[in-house]
Amino acid sequence: MAEENLSVVLYAKGDLRIENRPIPEPGPNEVLLQMHSVGICGSDVHYWQHGRIGDFVLKKPMVLGHEAAGRVVKVGSAVTHLKPGDRVAIEPGVPRDTDEFFKRGQYNLSPTIFFCATPPDDGNLCRYYTHNANFCYKLPDNVTFEEGALIEPLSVGIHACRRAGVTLGSTVLICGAGPIGLVSLIVAKAMGASKVIITERLGVAKEIGADFQLTVKKDDGAQQLAKKVEEILGAQPQITIECTGVESCIQTALYATCSGGVVMLVGLGAPMTTVPLVNAAVREVDIRGVFRYCNTWPMAIAMLSSGKVDVKPLVTHRFPLEQAVQAFETTRQGLGIKVMLKCDKNDQNP
Repeated sequence: MAEENLSVVLYAKGDLRIENRPIPEPGPNEVLLQMHSVGICGSDVHYWQHGRIGDFVLKKPMVLGHEAAGRVVKVGSAVTHLKPGDRVAIEPGVPRDTDEFFKRGQYNLSPTIFFCATPPDDGNLCRYYTHNANFCYKLPDNVTFEEGALIEPLSVGIHACRRAGVTLGSTVLICGAGPIGLVSLIVAKAMGASKVIITERLGVAKEIGADFQLTVKKDDGAQQLAKKVEEILGAQPQITIECTGVESCIQTALYATCSGGVVMLVGLGAPMTTVPLVNAAVREVDIRGVFRYCNTWPMAIAMLSSGKVDVKPLVTHRFPLEQAVQAFETTRQGLGIKVMLKCDKNDQNP
């Protein structure tokens, strides 16, 4: 084992460093992983640029990264389902307590949950990392490490589509064509949505399976856009998945959705937002939120392994771990879709 554990550590707002840390030892229920592929998420960049997201404030140095896959190199004494050499995808949220949320299967809502790269918890953008073995999922041979890492953003799409009730024949509007908008599109189509329209900036959504695209201009009003959506689809969508967090987009989502439909709020924006609540209320439009995901990794692995979904086109840039600062800068500038960091010096393949 190489004796270095190169890690990408955020010390303070704007202060991103690459440093060597000791290789950790796995506890009884943990595994030590040699990290392979770690995607950069918008939240990683946000912590780097602002030092906080909402109430999660960086108070001490933190390893970034939570979209990850790696190889088991050592298992804790109580671990029976994994062995050295196993390739795994990592679910970054691990509940610490068997509380009411945990007991009813909503462990993502547990207030004491451990979550990679959310202060004060360290992430896995490093060469070696220990994680709870029950939240490491074995990858089939036909699923790559990069696909394994992309299960994390894919899970946001799965959780959103599940909570929205996407099913065979659903018509869906997706606001925002960043990584989360695109995974929501992929999942909605896989779950049987018949028509999906996405508000677009780059022109990539068509290749990924969108039926219709709507290019949004700066001066478009929310009601005007809602009307355009209806004209393109031939009817108002039953479900809208809002992935931007931008006030005007949330307004569009509410106006555009058909009466009795569902608006899923996935994107996070300002804590206070002005929206046409009465319009939604009198039309019985349900407004639902999502917080990360839960119980999604097995479904995601099955979808990838069966070929039902293809996330490979989402990866547009790759950097070795040593070039992490450049990789973060690429993400910050909004170049491409998903930037992947390669943590294993001897294996830079997808």
